[in-house]
Amino acid sequence: MADVKTRLGCLHMHHSNIPYIDDIVAPDRVDLLHFVDPGLMRRNGSDPDFSSDQAEQQVRRQLAWMAACGLDAILITCTNYIAMLPDEPLDLTIPVIKIDEPFFADLLRQPSPHLLLFTNPATVEGTMRRFHDYAHRAGHQPQVETDIMPGTFELVMAGKTEAYAAAVAGQLRDLVRSGRYESISVGQLSMAESALRVTAETQVPIGNPLDSLRLHLAHELEATAPAT
Repeated sequence: MADVKTRLGCLHMHHSNIPYIDDIVAPDRVDLLHFVDPGLMRRNGSDPDFSSDQAEQQVRRQLAWMAACGLDAILITCTNYIAMLPDEPLDLTIPVIKIDEPFFADLLRQPSPHLLLFTNPATVEGTMRRFHDYAHRAGHQPQVETDIMPGTFELVMAGKTEAYAAAVAGQLRDLVRSGRYESISVGQLSMAESALRVTAETQVPIGNPLDSLRLHLAHELEATAPAT
């Protein structure tokens, strides 16, 4: 009898994140079902009457809907959506994997001072709150400076993914050449392609959420694999 595949549902803010996940799971062992919701980010950033409680409830509704679709586990790739949720376990019958947690573990292993880059300004506060909470629980006091790459996020939101990747890569090259930082990472999955490209060109490692997720996901999916 053929092995039963693990059914993994992925919640993305933008469709450009889908290929990243497609590339790091084994298609003979994992069935992927992608859910993309850019509307929540747009409303959260433009509607002053849309509260943080409403944003949290929308993410919870989306996760409950996904869990009801016959999945074995859920992966959230949007760090901003993760930051909208409480840190305690969610009331779901299946595991929820948050992309930032294995990335945080990787950040704590990096030399200091460390530069952590974002393109989406709305992501920074929630992500860093979660990171410092994670570091505190692990007994660390990391020296991490954050910065936002200007003129980039509007490109990906407009669907100009190639221009976005090129803009992020260009700014990463400039930072590597400057030699100002002991180590550099990018904090969003959408930035991973550019980070990997510049790492290959310069031989200077640039941390990204994809590398840490690859290993973590393999372990988590093995644990949640359905019985054959």
